[in-house]
Amino acid sequence: MLLRQLFDYETYTYTYLVACEETKQAILIDPVREQMDRDLALIEQLGLRLVYILDTHVHADHVTAAGPLADKTGAKTVGGGGAGCTDLVVQHGDTLEVGSLRVEVLATPGHTDDSLSFRVGDAVFTGDALFVRGCGRTDFQNGDPSTLYDSITRVLFALPDDTRVFPGHDYRGHTMSTIGEEKRWNPRLAGKSREAFIQIMDNLGLAPPKHIHEAVPANRACGRAAG
Repeated sequence: MLLRQLFDYETYTYTYLVACEETKQAILIDPVREQMDRDLALIEQLGLRLVYILDTHVHADHVTAAGPLADKTGAKTVGGGGAGCTDLVVQHGDTLEVGSLRVEVLATPGHTDDSLSFRVGDAVFTGDALFVRGCGRTDFQNGDPSTLYDSITRVLFALPDDTRVFPGHDYRGHTMSTIGEEKRWNPRLAGKSREAFIQIMDNLGLAPPKHIHEAVPANRACGRAAG
């Protein structure tokens, strides 16, 4: 499996390019509109063919490049149904075949109601459900801390401990983790009851995402809206 982790410094967003090294078929997870040329150049340099563009959820902090990338490459957009323009709406237990790779869809709502994670081999791409030593907020877009607690503890933490965790964002310089590490060291979850987790999440006191009023409507249109 070929894997590249890419970063947008404006929004602290990770984008992931994952490809089958035999067939050169590839997927791109959570692309950022302003980084589309970078991503297309890398795909060309590596001799890959983009077949799917996956968004883990309708983002509030950046505008996706999914629609424009699909228009340029012919790849299909994939998501949980929060964007009405998505070519392929998937749900928990669905799979995508990308050459010899099998992409398993995991429903992990709570940050938003359409949040998904994607498991490929020993890696899981968790979007905003689970971060390195943190997790996504739950105070907008039908987020719910109780639902997120279940998504993390019952779905993600049910994966093998050595599963590599690749988050949708990082704000402190981390690039990846493992399920075992997060079970042991994540300060919002390790040893915390559901009630304690809900109390933490309900009292974060975070400001709204800077680009929420532009990003959400644009992302519901797969990034094709002018926004």
